[in-house]
Amino acid sequence: MRPLILGLLALFLLTGCQESPTGRNQLALVPDAVMADIGQQSFAQMKEQNPVLEDPGGNRLVQCIADELVQAASAQFPSVDMPRSWEVVVFRNDTPNAFALPGGKIGVHTGLLRVAETPAQLATVIGHEVAHVLADHGNERLTQELGLKAALFVVGLFTESEIAEDQLQNALGIGAQLGITLPFSRAHESEADLMGLAIMARAGFNPQQSVELWRNMARASGEQPLEFLSTHPNHDTRIADLSARMESANQLFQAAEPADCNP
Repeated sequence: MRPLILGLLALFLLTGCQESPTGRNQLALVPDAVMADIGQQSFAQMKEQNPVLEDPGGNRLVQCIADELVQAASAQFPSVDMPRSWEVVVFRNDTPNAFALPGGKIGVHTGLLRVAETPAQLATVIGHEVAHVLADHGNERLTQELGLKAALFVVGLFTESEIAEDQLQNALGIGAQLGITLPFSRAHESEADLMGLAIMARAGFNPQQSVELWRNMARASGEQPLEFLSTHPNHDTRIADLSARMESANQLFQAAEPADCNP
């Protein structure tokens, strides 16, 4: 049995190696269909357990921004397999947050609608979350969380019940865990920032508003933990990285039709 497992692991390590849309080497062992199913089940559970915004205006705004970003993402990264359709839900939650899950699911908290002062600032966060899905970050995280078990999971050698829910949440980017995974998570966040910047600019949202959004986030969040103890880059790091890519983002923005998503 052991030679079989080692052989399968070697096979999956070879076939699971790929490049992210930015050219970064990544290891993602879980099949896309499995990731999509996990995302859909997690999203359905969230809708059952959390109140949903009933305000038509707020829902229309978020839906419009998401539609523009998804269309732009497909054009900006044509080689990436995109979900055929996306479901967008606004949750009544005061935390300024959003997330996107494999299988084409986008969740936005009402708290983010208060911190994001313009549609372009809201597009900054939603574009970032869509980038996580396009870059297969959830798959990478799940592969890392499970280690060898991820390879066994691919061939069904252990049951789904052995995957703890907190592992799935961490993998999907809706949880956080201190420890060895932190630098890896920050690499994901930085990659999603830069991909999201290109996506929002291609969609016709002013990319300069991404910097303003993170300044707003800094004011809203107060004192941050030291960067090496956080799963996310600190706000100053994010602003510096986004500013360094602003020239190329502005070129995309100037070539795009202005996005027409107003509150």
